[in-house]
Amino acid sequence: MTDLLLALVMLLLALPSLSLLILTLAALGQNRKAVAPIAASALPVRVAVLVPAHNESMNVLPTIACLVKQLNPSDQLLVVADNCSDDTAALARAAGANVLERHHAELRGKGYALAFGVDALRADPPDVVLVVDADCVVSEGAVACIAQHCLATGKPVQMLNLMSAGPGAGLKIRVLEFAQVMKNLVRPLGTFRLGGACPLMGTGMALPWALIVNAKLATGHITEDLKLGLDLAVAGHAPQFLPQVRVSSAFPMDTSVAKTQKSRWEHGSLAILMDELPGVLSAALKTGKPALLVMAMDLLIPPVALYFLVLAAALGLSLGAALVWPVWQLAALVASFAAVAFFLAIALTWWCFGRHLLSAKELLSTPVYALWKLPVYLAFFLKKRSGWVRTKRVTE
Repeated sequence: MTDLLLALVMLLLALPSLSLLILTLAALGQNRKAVAPIAASALPVRVAVLVPAHNESMNVLPTIACLVKQLNPSDQLLVVADNCSDDTAALARAAGANVLERHHAELRGKGYALAFGVDALRADPPDVVLVVDADCVVSEGAVACIAQHCLATGKPVQMLNLMSAGPGAGLKIRVLEFAQVMKNLVRPLGTFRLGGACPLMGTGMALPWALIVNAKLATGHITEDLKLGLDLAVAGHAPQFLPQVRVSSAFPMDTSVAKTQKSRWEHGSLAILMDELPGVLSAALKTGKPALLVMAMDLLIPPVALYFLVLAAALGLSLGAALVWPVWQLAALVASFAAVAFFLAIALTWWCFGRHLLSAKELLSTPVYALWKLPVYLAFFLKKRSGWVRTKRVTE
């Protein structure tokens, strides 16, 4: 009986590995052109592009320039200069954007800025609201493409969201880039192919007016985008993935800044996993909806570096114990299976999506990166969690 209990514990630990491998295999069979975007002239649509910005004077002009040339006369470009102490608002106005300035000493963060912008749009509501962060640019034709798709489906739509390390970037930054390819490209391809849903990523996401006007945006949650996507999926409005268009930004070249940024993301992801997984999983089991099942699968996967550390410890413990106590043998077998599934998912992602980012030798060195992240996870479990702090940009 004891051996079955130990094996069950290891099986629970193996679930993230299985989810990651299943989503990766599904992504390999997902043609990015399988979801044909709606033709730009197919449907009349009024778009409001909402750009939340906090002290983005060094970055907001390329963002506005990129967006302005893609908008029609009936569209709106609204920059929310949120608690800015620089000239972000003045620069945005001069570049042709409508600007709202928001100041609040305590209610700070992107969610509050988005809610402020949506409230301002109520006087002349658009058909679709597209959110683009103030340090991002979108691919050619992206605004019309995602807006048409959003209007046609009546659902939220997420474009491909990737950050680039840039030429000459060090190994740690390129490992971060590879990890984001896995999280923001491979896993969404898998969830969308299996269940017709994907997470929202905060930037490059479009929502029909009827959904965003009633959404709970004004929260101080670190990953308000993930929570919004989950809430919408549970309500029957699962976000769609449109990888044919892209929103791009750059990683900070300073590894300490990148670590701070990644720490905030991963603390938020862990908080979402712990807070939201039970509800999403319960809704998935009750309804049997594929969209909720794949969202639960994706949510089940913790930050990959943390999972590697936990899995390596469990594998070492179970294999060592099995040499002394036969009761551990089944658990060791399950742990070994989990490790094989995990490393196969990583290897497939690298081979099919990431060989241009890391060499094979560099990929094999990534366990050292996982150890670099250990203080991040200790801070989370010791309740020293990252709150909202603006990340220093590449140009600063």
